[in-house]
Amino acid sequence: MNNHHKINYIEIPVKDVTASKQFFSQVFAWQFVDYGQDYACIKDAGIAGGLFKSSSTVSIAQGSVLLVIYSDNLAASQRAIEKAGGVITMPTFSFPGGRRFHFSDINNNEYGVWSEK
Repeated sequence: MNNHHKINYIEIPVKDVTASKQFFSQVFAWQFVDYGQDYACIKDAGIAGGLFKSSSTVSIAQGSVLLVIYSDNLAASQRAIEKAGGVITMPTFSFPGGRRFHFSDINNNEYGVWSEK
């Protein structure tokens, strides 16, 4: 596969790297590799990326890119997010090709979760 000009890495601002790793590990089973206390590389999330310590947040209201995560079971993903301290910010809705909802993580960053089911 030719990777020229392909998106291959994302970086997400988080207030607390350790707590964020715990949240995403618990909810989505992501793995991490630490590079100091202020950065962790994301593994097993579909695309490579990292969490970096920052007071900034991302949301579509601020004009940020929306990271959308695929789920085989939206209801189970929503329960896991809420159990881990995330907040559903936009209830599940239908769109051409599937359904999705939005949530904010423990840092108040916004994400989407979708499924074609």
